[in-house]
Amino acid sequence: MKRREFIALAGGAALAWPVDLRSQEAKVPRLGVLLVGNREPFTREFSAGLSALGYAQGRNIQLHMLTAEGRLSALPELAAELARLKVDLIVASETPAVQAAKRATSEIPIVMAPSGDPVGTGLIASLARPGGNVTGLSAATAELAGKSLELVREVLPAAKRVAALADPSNAFTKPFLEQIHLAARGLSLDIDVVMMRAPEEFEAAFVDMASKRIEAAVVQPTLPRPPIVKLVQQHKLPAVSGNRAFADAGGLMSYAGSLADRYRNAAPYVDRILKGAKPADLPVQQPTKFELVVNLKSAKALDITVPPTLLTRADEVIE
Repeated sequence: MKRREFIALAGGAALAWPVDLRSQEAKVPRLGVLLVGNREPFTREFSAGLSALGYAQGRNIQLHMLTAEGRLSALPELAAELARLKVDLIVASETPAVQAAKRATSEIPIVMAPSGDPVGTGLIASLARPGGNVTGLSAATAELAGKSLELVREVLPAAKRVAALADPSNAFTKPFLEQIHLAARGLSLDIDVVMMRAPEEFEAAFVDMASKRIEAAVVQPTLPRPPIVKLVQQHKLPAVSGNRAFADAGGLMSYAGSLADRYRNAAPYVDRILKGAKPADLPVQQPTKFELVVNLKSAKALDITVPPTLLTRADEVIE
């Protein structure tokens, strides 16, 4: 696994620095980036945001990017590595990465890009005045869990029993499930909470759901996507998530704040902090742009007819 990589803003290519430029390089702010998984979409959008503000790799900023490649257990050591490097600022994407960064350092500023329910997970004191060394963007994904249930009801009006697939190791799970249960009461749905502890146990969990006649599932956005998508397809289980990539990969639907928008909007936080602003004083930004994605190909495989009204509202229909 490639754990460390200096990237060029335009294309993620590694750069080598001439010996006679080392003194100049030392003056360039160093930005650590900590990711849970795939770096490509984040790199593309975040780099575009930095470029729009006049930042160029090697000239006035240097990026040191680490990814856990989907292994949450790797995040603490990666975060500790950034702290040991004494980078000027850390940008962390997704709740587990932000938590790891916060545990690793109380001094280096941290920008969430984004994190789900940062108040509920204890990352910040409040949206208006986050306090401490963490600020940035909220994904508002806990609140969207209820919207996922509403989508299930629209597509499957006769459904009664829905599973909430949750990650027991993630602090975001508590607010996620609270929103699920709150929405379920108003929709007259029975919720089965299924804790997805390790990928090798996922198959058994799906077999158990089938025996209980679970009719649909809402998937916590931070669960590992490839095995979950494979199993919902294999077991023909309609599933919705608060992560755009879930529908792209073959899930039935997703409803979430635009991640591209979140990634790009992390750049102004970086700019302000590098210019002297304190994270404690920078209000956390909530998403303003939301995307409904319907995978019609998956719907056909499930023998589900998606209501025309829902297709009309969709920001994208995958065929």
